[in-house]
Amino acid sequence: MTEKKDSPEIVQPSRRDFIKTTSLAAAGFMIVPRFVLGGKGYRAPSDMLNVAGVGAGGKGESDIANFAKSGKANIAFLCDVDDRRAAKSRAAFPKAKYYKDWREMYDKEHKNFDAVSISTPDHNHAIITYHAMQLGKHVYVQKPMTHDIWEARLLTEAAKKYKVVTQMGNQGSSNDGTRLLSEWYDADLIGDVHTVYCWTNRPVWPQGIKWPEPQQNIPKELDWDLWLGTAPKKDYVDKLVPFNWRGWWDYGTGALGDMGCHLVEAPFRVLGIQYVKDVQASVGSVYVDEFKQGHFPESCPPSSHITMTFPKTNKTKGDVTLHWMDGGIQPERPIELLPSEKFGGEAGNGTLFIGTKGKMYSSTYSDAPTLLPTERTKTAKAPQKWARVPGGANGHYAQWVEGCLAGYGKTELSSSFEKAGPLTEALLMANLAVRGHELKGGQIKLLWDNNQMKVTNFDDVNQYIKREYRPGFELKA
Repeated sequence: MTEKKDSPEIVQPSRRDFIKTTSLAAAGFMIVPRFVLGGKGYRAPSDMLNVAGVGAGGKGESDIANFAKSGKANIAFLCDVDDRRAAKSRAAFPKAKYYKDWREMYDKEHKNFDAVSISTPDHNHAIITYHAMQLGKHVYVQKPMTHDIWEARLLTEAAKKYKVVTQMGNQGSSNDGTRLLSEWYDADLIGDVHTVYCWTNRPVWPQGIKWPEPQQNIPKELDWDLWLGTAPKKDYVDKLVPFNWRGWWDYGTGALGDMGCHLVEAPFRVLGIQYVKDVQASVGSVYVDEFKQGHFPESCPPSSHITMTFPKTNKTKGDVTLHWMDGGIQPERPIELLPSEKFGGEAGNGTLFIGTKGKMYSSTYSDAPTLLPTERTKTAKAPQKWARVPGGANGHYAQWVEGCLAGYGKTELSSSFEKAGPLTEALLMANLAVRGHELKGGQIKLLWDNNQMKVTNFDDVNQYIKREYRPGFELKA
């Protein structure tokens, strides 16, 4: 393994390489690629995009496969801390060189790839993404974009600074549903929306539990230290990898981080909301014995109901109240539904808009958009204002590939960091209320100063806006 560095070193072409290249061009033996003529961040649409995938198993496996299906992406490198998780991707792309440490891959190979797909646990999203952007690489990062609010703001600004094409992996933002909901709203079919409900059946992993007992036998295929990355040093525990990390604050962002980017994206698009004004939360309790409540601050709670207030936008007449519910909690069934009509969304996830003239709702990824009463859905007419993404949610991947090949600023993406950053910040701000509930021992309304990026009335939660990074994995702006 190479020496670990805080950030990869950018290697410039040698004088010999430069002379050789310019001599060939002058002799007429080489056609200069259009991305050279177009400047930094621009590649000709006819070029193949060379992609490095950091996180090659699970969601990373499907992301990488979908980029390849676009027909314009070459999976050039694979990187994963766990050889077991990477096995299928390595078999699918045998020509892709494999690394365990993304820092080593960046150091050695950065001249050989154009873009990076990041699909790791939440706590390592920002550091891997930011260093790729510093190298001038386009980035696709799984949702939520980051683990902390400060990181989301940093990456949003970095996309502009380094002029790279970005996309967050909330593929529902490319679905037709979000665009149809927007068109219905813009056509005034439900009036002015003042209240939104978003809900999920997550967590579908353990939460509200005691930290497990350490295990001595770390699987030989797993580099535990690299998996921990930016998080505090801890002994290995079983079943944290590859999925149950989501329920622990050091690594994940709970049900809200997992599903919020899918379910809250539609209200952001439809209503033009961005930064939270205030937030409060109530959380589910855990009892370990008769009248003995458990106290597990390292773990996210088993359920929560979070209420966020967003300031008036140019698409609303006043503030918007958004309710988030997880752990299977759902809003009251709309009275417009007939007794036999199902409510709740596919797989226990949904979004409900309540306006002054009516209501509309959708399921995961903004699928199955529905006006209430449901019979209105078939007869409603609204002008099409927004172009559809070919392939819908599945087209989210090809959209990023095409955007990278076109170059920075040439195309609009469904979830570029300009859009994904504020959405991620809002969700992470809501998680501050969940953690504040634990610290305060009860519910409190947190007031948010967006410019200063801090809570103004309960300083104890501000420690979670930007955490301390483990030595060797620092993230420096």
